[in-house]
Amino acid sequence: MRGLISQEKADRLAFPFQKYLPKRFRSDAVLVPVVRLNGAIMASSGPLRQSISLASTASLLEKAFAMKKAPAVAIVINSPGGSPVQSRLVYKRIRDLAAEKNKKVLVFVEDVAASGGYMIACAGDEIIADPSSIVGSIGVVSGGFGFVELLGKLGVERRVHTSGTNKATLDPFQPERPEDVAHLLDLQAEVHATFIDLVKQSRGSRLAEHPDLFTGLFWSGKRGLDLGLVDSLGDLRSVLRARYGDKVKPVLISQPRGLFGRRAPASGVGTGFDAACIGAGAVAELGTLAEERSLWARYGL
Repeated sequence: MRGLISQEKADRLAFPFQKYLPKRFRSDAVLVPVVRLNGAIMASSGPLRQSISLASTASLLEKAFAMKKAPAVAIVINSPGGSPVQSRLVYKRIRDLAAEKNKKVLVFVEDVAASGGYMIACAGDEIIADPSSIVGSIGVVSGGFGFVELLGKLGVERRVHTSGTNKATLDPFQPERPEDVAHLLDLQAEVHATFIDLVKQSRGSRLAEHPDLFTGLFWSGKRGLDLGLVDSLGDLRSVLRARYGDKVKPVLISQPRGLFGRRAPASGVGTGFDAACIGAGAVAELGTLAEERSLWARYGL
């Protein structure tokens, strides 16, 4: 992202003994920390993909809000959604830190902040989007496949043994039961209601009256402005310069570097190596990649 400086340079600009230097050597730059949240929202992460979770973002957020002289914290989000739990956890951590450190939060939407991505965006005191950004999709979706007829054609017999009548609910290798679908829809309705309450609490009177606002539809940033889903249109550099002057310095907050200069892994990301698990891990990773790809494809990306 052009216009951003590294955290190392920011530390030099914010040198604690700067006030003792002659005036001509002092920096009067206004530093604004920037945290980038990019990828699908899920608890797990892998070597082939970026994802957003509380574990992967907590330390970055703590560092950003710890910059005492910063007038605000900027969050740049680009996410098609994912886990509703992780979305709400990240949202809550941002709001808790904003209250604790008395900082304003500016959220900038890049390509998309939809579903759980929009939930996180609601943590901003203001949401700024590009006119062509995608925002909204306030809903809940579950997806899967049914392989019952395929098993018959392959001559494979499915054997499932449970100690509870509902333990194999929505098994893709067994015929779908209406009562299982009804239970899933009830669960989705509860999660959807939580999502709607969060958006209403965050956006308040800024939201427009629209019959499809909470149906899962999504809109462009320009249309989102009319609907009250975003507060203004723009980009990070232009908005910060307009707010804080030409000497504003956006500071990209990144993971600390390890002993050999590599980025240290985020909390919750393992570094171990188990040869016996390579095959299963690769299959799981490919499956997760396919799931993540479907999230982006839902918005034409």
